[in-house]
Amino acid sequence: MSVQPATPGPLTVRTVEIDHPGDLISRLPVPGISWVRRGEGMVAWGEVARLDTAGTHRIDEADAWWRRVTRHAVVRDDVHVPGTGLIAFGSFAFADSSPAGGALIVPRYVLGVRGDTAWLTVISEDGAIDLPGLDEATANATPVAPMPSVAIADGDRDAWASAVTAAVDRIGAGELDKVVLARAVAATASAPLDTRAVLARLAEDYPSCWTFAVDGLMGATPELLARVDHGLVTSRVLAGTIRPTGDETADLAHAAALARSSKDREEHEYAVRSVRDVLEAHCGSVNVPEEPSVLHLPNVMHLATDVTGVLSHNASALELIRELHPSAAVCGTPTLTAARVIDELEGLDRARYAGPVGWINAAGDGEWCIGLRSAEVSPSDPTRLRLFAGCGIVAASEPDSEWAESEAKLEPMRRALGTL
Repeated sequence: MSVQPATPGPLTVRTVEIDHPGDLISRLPVPGISWVRRGEGMVAWGEVARLDTAGTHRIDEADAWWRRVTRHAVVRDDVHVPGTGLIAFGSFAFADSSPAGGALIVPRYVLGVRGDTAWLTVISEDGAIDLPGLDEATANATPVAPMPSVAIADGDRDAWASAVTAAVDRIGAGELDKVVLARAVAATASAPLDTRAVLARLAEDYPSCWTFAVDGLMGATPELLARVDHGLVTSRVLAGTIRPTGDETADLAHAAALARSSKDREEHEYAVRSVRDVLEAHCGSVNVPEEPSVLHLPNVMHLATDVTGVLSHNASALELIRELHPSAAVCGTPTLTAARVIDELEGLDRARYAGPVGWINAAGDGEWCIGLRSAEVSPSDPTRLRLFAGCGIVAASEPDSEWAESEAKLEPMRRALGTL
């Protein structure tokens, strides 16, 4: 059952331009929120208001609550770029039934960079804004704790092989076309983790990904579920994967093979179609490139397609992600059948892994990704984590190759935790 707190009183918001702060993650005074890509984005700390929600309508409830919060807010924004003014960050569970539910958080401070512009936002619930400089806002900074040693459990390869084989059998029998199966790997740290240390490593290793931390889920995701910016919607679909060798010439050949692979092209097309169908219901026009590109990351290469559209009505980012989630890239095709097969074969609660994570502003614009290449920190014990990876299973899938792909997808978090 959802916990619906009362809507906070009118919030007062002030955004001012500041000198460039340098690396954003290094300026987080305490473990907090991160949304950083290629040195741009936002970090945030403190909490002015929060919604915790759960169940089938968790994203709808968050959207309704956010509309109430923004309706009476008093906002003075001197900067006017994406991410300024009143803003909330959120993450939501993959499955309707997950007790992990979802959260939408309004921070007290937001530090942001977009191009050559930098800003500081202060949000107050009592009507008063004592606008500090950045040094004042970070006056209570705590030193980043050293990275503790981390032990990661071995995965159950036999259970994985059984699940993949069962999924391929069901696909062969015509029950569904594709299903995405995930693994969770337990990790234990010798001391409580300071997420700032982990985020710094992720941002350095994967600059083209969104390095995020929101309410216990952190990672570096390459997959954009939906960006809404003044009526323009963009979604980056990733499905179809191959592991690079590290040799530039060989990897060019690998990328070409990936682009020609019938198995990977089939998996990718299901994911593109699921996004296109949703956007066509909300957009006057939708553009889907005829051929996917290949996205090169340090640990994997993906088939990638950027789907864009122009909204035909005033839909918020939360409205769109509610319909886009779960896409075939993280669930399967047909969606309801794939979700049922996941419940029957996967044997774990994904919690907020593979769910939407991102931010929204007072106008309903925002940027939401899929929470991939991620780890969940236990809310009751900050020395315990779960690392996640998933693979799209189609008729031609083989357990050994899917295991190897999942191992590659675990690499970002393993490296950030110092175990590789």
